[in-house]
Amino acid sequence: MLKSFFSFLLLSVLLISCVKKESKFTSAPKGASHPNLILTSKSVSEIKSKLGSIPLFDQTLAITKEEVDLEISKGISVPIPKDMAGGYTHTQHKLNYIIMQKAGVLFQLLGDEKYAIFIKEMLFEYAKIFPKLPLHPQTRSYSRGKLFWQCLNDSNWLVYTSQAYDCIYSWLSKEQSDYLNKTLFRPYADFLSIENPQYFNRVHNHSTWGNVAVGMIGLVMNDDELVHRALYGLDKVNVDLTAKDNDGGFIFDKNGKAGFFANLDSPFSPDGYYTEGPYYQRYAIYPFLIFAEALQNNKPELKIFEYKNGVLIKAVHALLNLTDDDGEFFPLNDGQKGMSYYTPSLVSAVNIAYYYGTQNPELLSIAKKQNQVQLDATGLAIAISLKENKEEKFIKKSIELSDGSLGDEGGISILRHQKLNETMTLVYKYTAQGLSHGHYDKLSFSMYENGDEVIQDYGFSRFVNIEQKNGGGYLNENKTFAKQTIAHNTIVQNETSHFNSDFETGSKNHSEKYLFDISNPNFQITSAKEKNAYPGTEIHRTMIMVKDTTLTNPFIIDIARVSSSKKNNYDLPFYYLGQLISTNFNYETPENLSILGKKNGYQHLWKEAFGNANSDNIQFTWLHKKRFYTLTSSTKTDDEIILARIGANDPNFNLRKDPMLLIRKRNIQNAVFATIIESHGNYDPVTEKAENLYNHFKSIKVLVNDENYTAIEIIDNNNKSKILILANNESSSYKNHSIKINNKNYTFKGSYNYN
Repeated sequence: MLKSFFSFLLLSVLLISCVKKESKFTSAPKGASHPNLILTSKSVSEIKSKLGSIPLFDQTLAITKEEVDLEISKGISVPIPKDMAGGYTHTQHKLNYIIMQKAGVLFQLLGDEKYAIFIKEMLFEYAKIFPKLPLHPQTRSYSRGKLFWQCLNDSNWLVYTSQAYDCIYSWLSKEQSDYLNKTLFRPYADFLSIENPQYFNRVHNHSTWGNVAVGMIGLVMNDDELVHRALYGLDKVNVDLTAKDNDGGFIFDKNGKAGFFANLDSPFSPDGYYTEGPYYQRYAIYPFLIFAEALQNNKPELKIFEYKNGVLIKAVHALLNLTDDDGEFFPLNDGQKGMSYYTPSLVSAVNIAYYYGTQNPELLSIAKKQNQVQLDATGLAIAISLKENKEEKFIKKSIELSDGSLGDEGGISILRHQKLNETMTLVYKYTAQGLSHGHYDKLSFSMYENGDEVIQDYGFSRFVNIEQKNGGGYLNENKTFAKQTIAHNTIVQNETSHFNSDFETGSKNHSEKYLFDISNPNFQITSAKEKNAYPGTEIHRTMIMVKDTTLTNPFIIDIARVSSSKKNNYDLPFYYLGQLISTNFNYETPENLSILGKKNGYQHLWKEAFGNANSDNIQFTWLHKKRFYTLTSSTKTDDEIILARIGANDPNFNLRKDPMLLIRKRNIQNAVFATIIESHGNYDPVTEKAENLYNHFKSIKVLVNDENYTAIEIIDNNNKSKILILANNESSSYKNHSIKINNKNYTFKGSYNYN
């Protein structure tokens, strides 16, 4: 600890001394004033005046200086491109743009000319090779890049490098900047846009990066045509509206929308939810916000942070709410587990949202955890506010985030209950398709306790930037398993995925919100319907988080109701994590494993054990992260119970070998899956002591299920019962209801009654 402190102190002294040696930095303005993107002349002056007195900013600057100095000492490497993600050339070009951007900041803030020289020399190396570069030799992408295998990564390069170029633009001679503009930057912008309309002119996170890349370099070069192209897309393009990208998504927006504004309008809901899901919202939030900051500095008349009722600031708050207790994003749709708000893009996002938003002090507590800032005016504001102890805890509450550009295409519900350091979180998904990164998982859910997954969403099948695994790209198993309905905790009909895994059909439909009510923190309820996943079938799922005063922990009630025009087979999987402890049903474990099915993801599931319910309830207890959980579900005696495990037909071991409990109802037209999930005890491996080993509830029974009402009875181990009644077609909180159950009349107001 002392060593780290003295290292930081030494670096701080070096920084201050660098500031005093500014005589080498002379400005030679050419046209627009520089820097003018993220740093500005005004912000640079303000930052310099405070260096050495704002701890978090100084710490970040010192660490950045150490990192950049080390890379400069290694010399410049600009290899001819040949590798996929994770390979040497890909990694080196990525490192180059990151270090150039940071070197540009150091040049502006410290005035040491070595950083400008480093950027200039590297840019001239790129200018030498770019005019002769063919398309990248890897042919996998629908839009092959130059330096990278796809234009997306080339756009990353240009977004970051534009910032570096901006920082040395006035330092370069006019001949040098003219050369770079003509030889490297204008051709690169044209390549990403005019030469790749199938990449540039779409609504997708890919195109957001492309739009921003062209717009950022346009602002640096004072090229209004490029900026207009970035904001509004290419003016006229002959397009094939049926063309698809590598992920199976449509390349072109059916309404012809394109450009930065189109990518603000369509994917974001009014609540700031990004339809592709949290992982790609995290990825896209950097270009969205960094370009917004550049536009605010250059074209304040656009009022970009007010656009769509301030959707960019809302998007940051939405992202932070789409994380667990540890700050990790819920892996909805394509998403990598473990990605969190500690990623650099969220450091930037939090800083920008604080500065250009309402200076919400809760954002400061996130920034404090991140322990670094963006080296500009926004990061300075964060660091000063933290020094002044203005932060307040960011409290994640239960929330609903709508999906769709108008907020009318379903959404995400997050139910939370917190007491002291104990939290339970339920994530319920009833969204639109989610563009090409969407999964076929209408009305799916996942459950967390204290930041740990209890019932998981699988996420994607991909090893990002690991060259040995398909060059770091998406694996075939992402399509054959991870996107399929059976990979999620939701109902599957006749072993077929929602919309028959057809992207075009899925893109035309979305689930419908039915109810979201968190007015009572001890009884939080969310409900949605899906009417299009299977023709002739409606699925209505209601999920409730209940905190009973007699119980230590909240519990979940899950009512999944299926009604169809014909008889079907229905499967409901629960992807629990942990070790099976006990069941109240008998099962067989075969000597030789068989697969659960032949297609639609079933081919990747081993059938490890199977049996029949043989009663009106099953109970399944497991241990995970030293905690006990029990699932109690209403069944019929002939319902099949299957214990399965992911990993079949996976010769390259691309899938995790996670377990799953599946309840199967065969040859039935209408069905109700009524389930309780409870957390009820813990195990200490040091004392070898188990507490509350047994669950609290004895049974859950379906009493009524018709077009108008579903009623269930929950009985605990003391034979105390409660009745839950759901109105199936009237979600109004003002409607009066009356129903007779077992010769007893129940009357209530609103869409549900629990008593």
